[in-house]
Amino acid sequence: MWNRILTLMKKEFVTLLKDPKSRFVVIGPPIIQLIVFGYAASFDLKNVPFAVYDQDQSALSRTLVARFDGSPSFQLVRTLTHDAEVAPVIDATDALLVLRIHPNFERDVVRGDAGFVQVIVDGRNSNAALLALNYVRDIVTRFNEDLLERRGLRGPPATLEVRAWFNPNLEGQWYFVPGIIGLLITVVTILVTSLSVAREREQGTFDQLLVTPLRPIEILIGKALPGFVIGMLGASVVTAVAVFWFGVPMVGSLAVLFSGVAIYLLSTVGIGLMISSLAVTQQQGLLGAFLFLVPSIILSGFSTPIANMPGWVQTLTYANPLRYFIVVIRGVFLEGRGFDLVPGQFLPMAVIGLVAMTLAVWLFRRRMY
Repeated sequence: MWNRILTLMKKEFVTLLKDPKSRFVVIGPPIIQLIVFGYAASFDLKNVPFAVYDQDQSALSRTLVARFDGSPSFQLVRTLTHDAEVAPVIDATDALLVLRIHPNFERDVVRGDAGFVQVIVDGRNSNAALLALNYVRDIVTRFNEDLLERRGLRGPPATLEVRAWFNPNLEGQWYFVPGIIGLLITVVTILVTSLSVAREREQGTFDQLLVTPLRPIEILIGKALPGFVIGMLGASVVTAVAVFWFGVPMVGSLAVLFSGVAIYLLSTVGIGLMISSLAVTQQQGLLGAFLFLVPSIILSGFSTPIANMPGWVQTLTYANPLRYFIVVIRGVFLEGRGFDLVPGQFLPMAVIGLVAMTLAVWLFRRRMY
């Protein structure tokens, strides 16, 4: 019995390794994904961009700022001089946090009272915000310990006041649930469309489609629309669950959200049809969908900030439609963003979608004839 099993195993290995495409699928993608993910999937927070609003301008306040500026975890990007400058620097994501040192900071510390330091943090990415606040507390704690040792003060010289914008309690669900909406839409539409043409080929009904009066473009549109409709229905359901079950606030407009969903579905349906046009069997279609989905999710900024990735990996993310859709959906939910998202997020998704659909049509025609 074992001889027969070993003989069959040998035959399967020979069949698998003889085909160049099979060899590439077994060896190539895992190595490529490991290299990319090894750099991209990092929860470390480095070079946190921060701005300083020093209302005291004393020697002690400058010493505190120097500790942040000299830390490898922080990078000073802006020095503010007015209250009106605080909101724009956070809104535009130029800085993850603003360090605001209150007036009379040095005087209060010398008198033995608490000198107040306010930290205004961008709460849209609750994970990054919490990590950054830990770094801030560590620096301020060491600053206090040094002052207490040198001056013998009664209490902690610097006291932190933390204020998180867009997500006051830094709720993790407010950050992750909108992103999960994007992931679910992607998985469903890619799987539905990547199997559509391959299923016809595998079941032997593809030739029957070719003898119908339908033109190739009509066949492709007929294959694309079910995925589009399923994606829109799925987006409606998961959005309702996010708002009414998980309590994630919907600050923005549904019109902006579903406009973004429609444009995003154009790209995912196009990519799914490209995969399906190349695949001969449903198994190949599933494998192609998997090879697209995993890198797409990792490089989307869903769980790890894109800014923390190496430069060459960040460049790869510009070809990923999910990168832009994550920004759209979190912007609508937490920030109340409107159609100002069109040039920066909607337009790249539309370009990727048009390119994907064009390639899908070309591949479909080429494989058909």
